[in-house]
Amino acid sequence: MRPAVLVLEDGEVFEGSSFGAIDDAFGEVVFNTGMSGYQEVLTDPSYDGQLVAMTYPHVGNYGVNSEDVESSHPRVRGFVVRDVPNHWSSWRGRYSLSTYLNDNGIVGITEIDTRRLTRHIRDLGAMRGVISSRVDQIEELLQEVVRFPEMTGTDLVPNVTTSEPYEWPSPDKARFKVAALDFGIKHNILRLLSAHGCAVTIFPAATPAEQIMDFDPDGVFCSNGPGDPEAVTYGIETISKLVGNIPLFGICLGHQLLALACGLTTYKLKFGHRGVNHPVARMSDGAVEITTQNHGFAVSSEPFGLKVPTSPAEPIPAAAKYTGRFGEIELTHLNLNDFTIEGLRLIDVPAFSVQYHPEAGPGPHDARYLFETFTQLMNA
Repeated sequence: MRPAVLVLEDGEVFEGSSFGAIDDAFGEVVFNTGMSGYQEVLTDPSYDGQLVAMTYPHVGNYGVNSEDVESSHPRVRGFVVRDVPNHWSSWRGRYSLSTYLNDNGIVGITEIDTRRLTRHIRDLGAMRGVISSRVDQIEELLQEVVRFPEMTGTDLVPNVTTSEPYEWPSPDKARFKVAALDFGIKHNILRLLSAHGCAVTIFPAATPAEQIMDFDPDGVFCSNGPGDPEAVTYGIETISKLVGNIPLFGICLGHQLLALACGLTTYKLKFGHRGVNHPVARMSDGAVEITTQNHGFAVSSEPFGLKVPTSPAEPIPAAAKYTGRFGEIELTHLNLNDFTIEGLRLIDVPAFSVQYHPEAGPGPHDARYLFETFTQLMNA
């Protein structure tokens, strides 16, 4: 391995060794707390534009296979890990993590203190950075980093959406016809929609609402994806025209776009939620779901008048409502780490959304019932 550096926009430098492709990789530096699932992380389109650091120290232990992918190829700009094992082992594995990154042109850095990096990002927030083998050009790299576009205001959906509509393999006896707006959709979402009896056709993110309605689906799914939701103006416009005319289900970026279409606002989180272990309260019955998450923006809770508890002895906030563009909106799920909004339901029209990933690839299966909720909405 040759020497490499991770340079952050505040001037912090982490020295390590390169693995994967040899190049400069610029992006927003974020961390993921999952102990496994690195292959799904690498191929999640929501990570486009980011350098992802894994907090778990040993990454690559079970190699890479051809089944556990969430899109056609890796989407991260760069990968940051503490240790890449010399030998990997899995009956499903086909090649090493390093080979996989190199074959797909993804730059990686290892042998750095990811614990210090994570604490740095938690304290100061996610920030731009670069992974490079130009270890003797730190000042030049720093100047290039600060010229790199910030995540706020950036629309990354064109990087990951499909260019043409296509069909996902359908069940033998599909009960529902679903149009999926592809803002960066994950394969496991499509697998679960299919498993719940849906014949799914995926449409480009900029598809007009009129074309979706001409397709005559039973419901519309709005997918996850990368970047600032407020920059995806065409998605907001399309969803605005669909709400109230057809059942609608949104996940992650799709959740944020639905909220914006209803008149709510979004904001950038300090360091985001990324991992497979985030507790979320279901407001209807107080149950706690352990969830997989991957997002750097959130829907503002101010219109709902949420009061964040100041001590563990205080009860969690009660369910709240807000009257938006399409009538009343009910808060359905709440993050128990920071009390950010995790789910919304429109009371007067058939539409709901969640910020987290109920398809959880990888992660827990606590929230997979939401796909059945979507089918019930289409069957009503």
